[in-house]
Amino acid sequence: MKKVITSLLILILLLSVLTACGAKSDEVAKVLGLDVSKGEEISNYDTHGGSHGDGTTCIAYRFDDDTILEEIKSSSEWSAFPLDDTVQALVYGLSDGTTHVGPMLNDNEGHPIVPEIQNGYYLLIDRQNDATADILHRYSFNFTLGLYDTDTNTLYLCELDT
Repeated sequence: MKKVITSLLILILLLSVLTACGAKSDEVAKVLGLDVSKGEEISNYDTHGGSHGDGTTCIAYRFDDDTILEEIKSSSEWSAFPLDDTVQALVYGLSDGTTHVGPMLNDNEGHPIVPEIQNGYYLLIDRQNDATADILHRYSFNFTLGLYDTDTNTLYLCELDT
């Protein structure tokens, strides 16, 4: 009887893990409009929590081929590198010699979460309720950013909520 109960508990645990992994890739697919089911999750940084849900999330998927790249290229929503100034400031920071902005997607020590990408595509989704002001001149941030590194076949889904 103990073996049956132990086996059932292990089965339930495995099913919940598999369901959670599928749910995560489904969420990425919904947000970015891409089928990431053939990718391998290689990192997951998440500081969201608390009563307001503020925090930073960045999930990275690596792909064996460039199938996802074909999906990105066929979408009119994704832009090819180089990054525009806004996305550059959000991901890596931007400096003009007198002022410095960002990076907004950073670890607790102010370092960028996303490794430097030389070649790729990006998609910025502004989720701010009142998007009248320039995203870099607001008191809070609510955005989703998709980045695809064509050199490493790596897709990043990042979200910042403040």
